Amino acid sequence: MAVAPLRRTPTASRVRAAALGLSLALLAALVAGCGGTASGGRPTADATDAGIRQALDRRASAVLHHDRAAFLAGIDPRATRFLDRQKAMFTDIADVPLADWSYRLVRTGAFGLPPAADGTVRAAAEVQLRYRLSGFDAAPVAATDYLTLSRRGGSWYVAGDDDGAASGHRGAVQLWDQGRVTVVRGTDSLVLGLGDAAGLRGYAEDVDRAVPEVRRTWGGAGRSGKVVVEVPRTLDQMAALAAADPADYRNIAAVTTGEGGGSARVGSDRVIINPEAFSGLSAFGRQTVLTHETTHVATRAWTTARTPLWLSEGAADWTAYRTAGRTARELAPELAAAVAAGRVPAALPADADFHSADADTLSRAYEGGWLACRLIADQWSPDALVAFYRAVASGGTVDSHLRTTLGTTLPAFTARWRAYLHQELP
Repeated sequence: MAVAPLRRTPTASRVRAAALGLSLALLAALVAGCGGTASGGRPTADATDAGIRQALDRRASAVLHHDRAAFLAGIDPRATRFLDRQKAMFTDIADVPLADWSYRLVRTGAFGLPPAADGTVRAAAEVQLRYRLSGFDAAPVAATDYLTLSRRGGSWYVAGDDDGAASGHRGAVQLWDQGRVTVVRGTDSLVLGLGDAAGLRGYAEDVDRAVPEVRRTWGGAGRSGKVVVEVPRTLDQMAALAAADPADYRNIAAVTTGEGGGSARVGSDRVIINPEAFSGLSAFGRQTVLTHETTHVATRAWTTARTPLWLSEGAADWTAYRTAGRTARELAPELAAAVAAGRVPAALPADADFHSADADTLSRAYEGGWLACRLIADQWSPDALVAFYRAVASGGTVDSHLRTTLGTTLPAFTARWRAYLHQELP
């Protein structure tokens, strides 16, 4: 960040077949021969799953190949409100450069569905969407969706994506769910945004300037040469993309998915902009934020749940400020004020400090993490900082890796950091 996973009941056909000792092949034939239905004409569980998979495969193919007619043919025509939203979504995603798009049926019966008024057979499905952007994603993005499907005339159709919301089964929000996506390409960047191309081009330019600086320190880890930026219109939209409470991001100008040991896979990170906070930044601030976030993309392969936030956020700020030409007091004003008032922190910033709703606490956490990483780079070397960062991701304690990579201990490093604050923030 930067501040500013059915139970299946045997049918009568299956039980009789088993009692007669019929082969599995013949059993399958019997099921297929009866059209995959149980008594009363309802589809068996296996037939339901197979039919839903076929519907999802057709839907995926239609999206990937920009086949509007096929896409809309897979929507339940009686689900008029959902059909209208799907028409808009298909238009909104049209310019997104997709290399892959697929669905995996995780389970049916994923959430409660009341009986349809007209007696239509319906299914509540949890599915995993996997997609990859052409030329940018080394691995697919995976997201969970909760879909309602209806069976008409022997075929399954997608009929809704929000029936599970009331019970907490909400699907992941994608940028194209929020409006028409405009695409801007840079040398090393891909910007997907809800605004016009002119307004989005600056993000690509800033990332293109950030990549060489990040590559110089961190190399090619996490495909640092390819950065995808998503730019929604509002803070609420940004928080929805990050599956978070808007209040948690009010003072955050941007966030990278998967940072701090999250679920994103290496090579599929997204830098998500908070337009309300970002718009108030100077040119220097905007460049700093995007260099910071580009560093998160570059270090994603080495960032795990074991990485303390003072290290991951501090290293990102150190990279962003490395050639800023500004003093420590200029870059760490809140911490400088605390030091001047005799309130020198007793310990390195805790992870909780980076989630504080208090802007001053949040600022001091980032500033303290930055100065801790700057201390390592200054008094050891930039290579030592990289070596320490990589070592922490391998497991063990921070103290053990301070010993092996820097020849010090956590208490000794903390004391050295506190003295460094006095030195740099007089």
